[in-house]
Amino acid sequence: MDELGRIARMGRRRRAGRPSVLLLLSCCLSVPPFLSAQAPFDQAARDLASTDPETRLRAAQQLRDTAYPEAALPLARAVADTYDEVQLAAIGAELNIFLAEKVVTRKRVALVVEVRNQILAEAAFTAGPAALGALPVPPEVLDALRFASRDDNPRVAIEALYAFGTLGFVPAGAARRTLLGQSGPDVAALLGTQDAAKRYAAARVMGRLFARRAQDGPIDATVGDAVITALNDSDRAVKAAAMSALGAMRYERGVQALTDLFAFYGKGDNAEAALDALARIAHPSSAPLLVAQLTGRNTALRAIAIEGLARVGDQARLADIRAAADADRSDAVTLAGAFASALLENGSVERIAAALTKAKLRDRARQYVAEIAAHRASVFAAQLMDPDERIRLDIVDAIGLAGDPAALSLVEPLLKDRDEQVARAAERAAMRLRALTP
Repeated sequence: MDELGRIARMGRRRRAGRPSVLLLLSCCLSVPPFLSAQAPFDQAARDLASTDPETRLRAAQQLRDTAYPEAALPLARAVADTYDEVQLAAIGAELNIFLAEKVVTRKRVALVVEVRNQILAEAAFTAGPAALGALPVPPEVLDALRFASRDDNPRVAIEALYAFGTLGFVPAGAARRTLLGQSGPDVAALLGTQDAAKRYAAARVMGRLFARRAQDGPIDATVGDAVITALNDSDRAVKAAAMSALGAMRYERGVQALTDLFAFYGKGDNAEAALDALARIAHPSSAPLLVAQLTGRNTALRAIAIEGLARVGDQARLADIRAAADADRSDAVTLAGAFASALLENGSVERIAAALTKAKLRDRARQYVAEIAAHRASVFAAQLMDPDERIRLDIVDAIGLAGDPAALSLVEPLLKDRDEQVARAAERAAMRLRALTP
């Protein structure tokens, strides 16, 4: 660990030199698949330690394209390389190793047209946890990415930060507690940097890493309060990301600040973001504010309020929720009403499962499934046998994210699902749930 830190500090020093023109051009290229047979893994791993930056770059690019799991540890050192392009190739390689769908960075179509694809950490992060495969991520890889997020080069730093946020979702149980304890102060500190893009990335990563799970302990106040401070950021995107993070973290110390923001904005995107964060935290003190939105004119706020009241868990609010749903037949409000019914009175989940096949409702429905599954995964047993593979896929992924080890018996039969994507999702879910089994 100390060695990784030492190498990372070297990488943060002002570079005395830069790669040659040939090196800069070669960063846009990757080794064609047929070359992987000519340069085996062990040679590429040795080349990562070469004194020649072009050799190190080619090795990192090759390992990026072949995505050997065994390359994860050798590449961790390359993430701290003294040359930016080697670092970026190594970060892309680490991502490609752990993505469910490997990215082919260079291929030919009809032997004529060359198609090039980049491995961008922000895109992988935005795709969400379902983009990851079932491989465990070594802590050395996460440490290297975390150290690189403080690199002098903003591009390297942000790529490393998003890669850390993407792969940092994987650990569970004791490994997750260790990761959060070590990384929380580091990522929170980035919320105070001068670079707005880096602050935005840090807020998003905080929301992903610290999103509340059943086995999590309390969030360190220093870490959580840093996100509250980011609510005052001059950049609107950073402010919105901070609100989202507080909601995902269910950080109760943020309730008052979020309530004040909602009162200040009253309507619009910022008001919706503040109320959504309050609805996710679901502190009982927010119930009156949520109830007040049930009779307002704003459909988005009404749906958010229904979600929040469902999470608060007060069954006495069911009558108010039903009245609001009856008065507003929009898809979002109807779906939120089904979510509330499922949480508060063990209602049917069929409407929620059906929404998984609708593009505009899918993300919200998947979130509902994960939240319900955290308490009663067994209610989705019928949906796991649905003839529509889209429903099976999203249900099994959501159950894996819900974090109830008892749901493993529901997931395991889908390891042999006739649909390849569903089977891979079941593999991911099983890996996550087994990590939580005592």
